[in-house]
Amino acid sequence: MKPKVEAKECIVQGIIETQHVEALEVLLQGLCGVRKEKLKVHELLLKSGTNIGTSPSEVRLLCSLEQPDPSWTVSLIGGALKGAASEQVSALVRNREDSKVSSNALRFFYALGYKLDHELLRVGFAFHIQRAVRITVSVTSVQRIPKLHAIDEAVPVTPGLQLVEVSAPSTSDNYHEAVAAISAFSEFLSPLLHLSKPGVTTGVVSTASGAAGSLISRGISKLT
Repeated sequence: MKPKVEAKECIVQGIIETQHVEALEVLLQGLCGVRKEKLKVHELLLKSGTNIGTSPSEVRLLCSLEQPDPSWTVSLIGGALKGAASEQVSALVRNREDSKVSSNALRFFYALGYKLDHELLRVGFAFHIQRAVRITVSVTSVQRIPKLHAIDEAVPVTPGLQLVEVSAPSTSDNYHEAVAAISAFSEFLSPLLHLSKPGVTTGVVSTASGAAGSLISRGISKLT
């Protein structure tokens, strides 16, 4: 019997000033050659007590509000790669399983004993590109929802800044290939932002204003 191959995600993150997002979109449009996908995602983080299993766990319920008929996904994000193996790769490699669920999922997890920890609204866009692996680049304003399910009252967590994520799915067998692909792709974005493993603070790029101005005025062709 073959051992189960775990689904993994390789990811790097960075921040960009909102004033430079238009230039980043121009750059991504040229690199990916496809139309952007609009994003408006309601995210709920649910945490369990120790009465479920031997230790607390968490799940994320994601609802895509851009679709005419909003769809729900449950995302189970597990532990990250550790030890010497993690130090040798430039992206965070972690277990991740996503599954489509019905609109009753929240009620189901409440019944299991999970409780709502917090809610977020992510608004922005994403590009998808097929290289050695399928790479997704998302650019979103992360907004906090102050009252239960009050999406219309969401306020930015970091005004003036947006979150950029470059990720690719992988398995325990091919994560090196996925990390190499997103690292190579991330180099094209370096004029505008720093990308690193989640949790590593890199700040904004001091020369981003000049790069953004060049992209807007001269177009993408001279940077690719």
